[in-house]
Amino acid sequence: MAKNLSVSVVSADQQIWAGDATMVIAKTVEGEIGILAGHEPLLAILSAGEVRVNAASGERLVVRADDGFLSVENDTVTIVARDAELIK
Repeated sequence: MAKNLSVSVVSADQQIWAGDATMVIAKTVEGEIGILAGHEPLLAILSAGEVRVNAASGERLVVRADDGFLSVENDTVTIVARDAELIK
């Protein structure tokens, strides 16, 4: 069975979403990046845009995120944005 990612998406004042996911796709200042289990450690600056999360439950989430960063370490993805909103 494939290993999942532990994902947390937070804005400056609240947690937007947290849970297990199979994939995260985010827009960074250097382009779009996809994260799967086993990804190398990474710290990236987010660009204004969407973060897409494929939850382990099969649900697909879209979060609008502005000004922040994305961190990956040991199958844990943390997305911190100045402003973020779950749009679906």
